[in-house]
Amino acid sequence: MKYVALVVFLLLIHHLSAQNPNGIPVRVTVAEGIIEGDLDNRTGIRTFFGVPYAAPPLGPLRWRAPQPTPAWEGVKVTKQFGHRPVQTYLWHDMLFRSAGLSEDCLTLNVWTPAKHGEGGLPVLVYIHGGGDVGGDGSEHRYDGAALAERGIVVVTINYRLNVFGNLAHPELSAESPDGVSGNYGALDQSFAINWVRDNAAAFGGDPARITIGGESAGSMAVSLHMASPLTRGALAGAIGQSGAMIAPTGPPVAPAVAEQVGKDFVDKTGYSFAEFRELPTAVLFELYRDHRPDFPLVVDGKLIPKTLPEAFAAGEQAAVPLLIGWNSAELPAAAILRPPYSRAAFEALVNERTGDHAARLLPHYPGTSGRALEQSVSDFGSDNWIVYSTWKWFDLHRRSGAPVYRYRFDKLRPANDRGERPAALGAPHAAEIEYALGNLDRVPIWQWTDEDHRVSATMTDYFANFIKTGDPNGGDLPRWPAAGQGDTPPVLYLDVETAARPSTVEARYRALDKFYEK
Repeated sequence: MKYVALVVFLLLIHHLSAQNPNGIPVRVTVAEGIIEGDLDNRTGIRTFFGVPYAAPPLGPLRWRAPQPTPAWEGVKVTKQFGHRPVQTYLWHDMLFRSAGLSEDCLTLNVWTPAKHGEGGLPVLVYIHGGGDVGGDGSEHRYDGAALAERGIVVVTINYRLNVFGNLAHPELSAESPDGVSGNYGALDQSFAINWVRDNAAAFGGDPARITIGGESAGSMAVSLHMASPLTRGALAGAIGQSGAMIAPTGPPVAPAVAEQVGKDFVDKTGYSFAEFRELPTAVLFELYRDHRPDFPLVVDGKLIPKTLPEAFAAGEQAAVPLLIGWNSAELPAAAILRPPYSRAAFEALVNERTGDHAARLLPHYPGTSGRALEQSVSDFGSDNWIVYSTWKWFDLHRRSGAPVYRYRFDKLRPANDRGERPAALGAPHAAEIEYALGNLDRVPIWQWTDEDHRVSATMTDYFANFIKTGDPNGGDLPRWPAAGQGDTPPVLYLDVETAARPSTVEARYRALDKFYEK
């Protein structure tokens, strides 16, 4: 009995902690019915969490394109975050507020500063990262309150991940009205963006002023939705933080290639496909976790009619302002080469990976020893993981004539909550999220300093200005010029001292361009 009482007590504490003690019930009407959220009496921000934007992808809707949510009667209470997509807990900085894990995860969250009857506000739809295998719109680092306090309606979304969001298979393709399978998570994102457009006014937002943003896999999704016929017409702007769906970073493949990956995986499980598709969630996820297949996205002719370089080169993307960048040390040197580092070992690695292109590429990574060599190793690893693809997106879009603003985030991380200071060359992957969205204090695993808060205030102001106007400049912020089409475009270096300077690395990316165009 004592154990049962303890469990009940803990559940009660969890339930109470999920409530807003400063919340006043507030209702709005969306296409499917009335929802009730909270008006925070301290901040004036209204929140609506766990709002369904599509029907639960359960039963016959598993591995199907998202479908509309059936209308409901009465009032749907949307004061707690919905379930996060089924996933493995991957990274220590993923601090969730969601109500557990479930395939029933197609919900979104809204923070709005709009007062009763107010409208016309800019909207940000933010797509979380996590490599298409993890993440959730409830994470503290994605909280929308700071930007909402700057006059923006902020939306975070959940979408299907891993095997639930990306499985392609010949039998699924045979059943599909479009004759193709896969892309379910990306289709969820597309569906959510269009749901926000259709319902933005209910939250005080302007459906003609929607900016989409994201980091890592979320940034890759932004590049996709800029080019997709299903979403590009809904966009007024885009923000990409470290990632684009361009080789070598997860480019979409032909349907037959993705179907073979899915078929090989299902065959390894020992189930027929008919048996496999009926498996309970936990069993299905255990099989996925045991085999770890890498499911690619698919050039499906609808969401993704062609590769992104083809679409952007043809001028078929949304011709909207783009704010884009990456971090100064996305990948540590040790991720691709075992220390202690030597120039000979590094050159052997580059030769192995790039073959005849190595002689042309190596001068762009000139370090011979010590920190200089470690920096070159890190640069090469970062470029060939996620930076080159982001640069290529930048380079393709600036040819459209739309304004493009490029940054590099340089701020070193502070000590962690144990007092340990990372011995980093620069800012690692994902380090900028809390700064950009104004959420340092929501992520207590780092010992933030006054300098961190200063950098965050600067970056959040840039982001807010961009979402409102398509231009990050304003007030006393250091001037951030648009890139233009020249050979040495300006780059905003975000650090304790933020300033724009001409790029010094364009030749490096031009050399990588020749390698990836081989």
